[in-house]
Amino acid sequence: MAKSSAPSRERILIGAADMISRRGLNATSIRELAKHAKAPLGSTYHYFPEGKQQLATEAVRYAGEAVAHILRKELDAGPVAGLRAFLTLWRGIVVDSDFRAGCPVLAVSVEEPPTDEIPPALVAAAEVFEDWERLLTEALTGHGADPDQAPGLAALVVASVEGAIAMCRAKRSMEPLDQVARQLEALIVGALDGSA
Repeated sequence: MAKSSAPSRERILIGAADMISRRGLNATSIRELAKHAKAPLGSTYHYFPEGKQQLATEAVRYAGEAVAHILRKELDAGPVAGLRAFLTLWRGIVVDSDFRAGCPVLAVSVEEPPTDEIPPALVAAAEVFEDWERLLTEALTGHGADPDQAPGLAALVVASVEGAIAMCRAKRSMEPLDQVARQLEALIVGALDGSA
């Protein structure tokens, strides 16, 4: 693959998502986001002329789609395989960053909006969570789970994993994610066995 001297839009999005996952959105400036992505500020404004909110919104969507891509692929083998892939992804991010990074979607979600208006990055985060829940719900019902119970179980998976990631970072231990993983897998197996 040929290397370009100009940073790609994708590289800036990846860098911004990573920085947001580490420090949150409110604690970073567009200058810091650009620096973290190893991109000149001018290139950042070229790709994201509306500034920090546009970059953050698109970074959240990019991260959400990257996770959804993995989920779609792994959920073909069933909800347990999808859960394991979801957990493996987050484990890698937390461990590889030495407990410094988590989920950029969660990071944007837990910050107080700077104004009374709902910022676009927060709207994007809600859409990402809904997408992940929908994918899990479809896999659960497609593999025999009760259609009335599947949406709640999907929401529980996303909420539990997101919460466990935050706990892992705080405790500097993967034990919260390991505990949640065991419980969620048992619940999914039970939901699928209950359909037989």
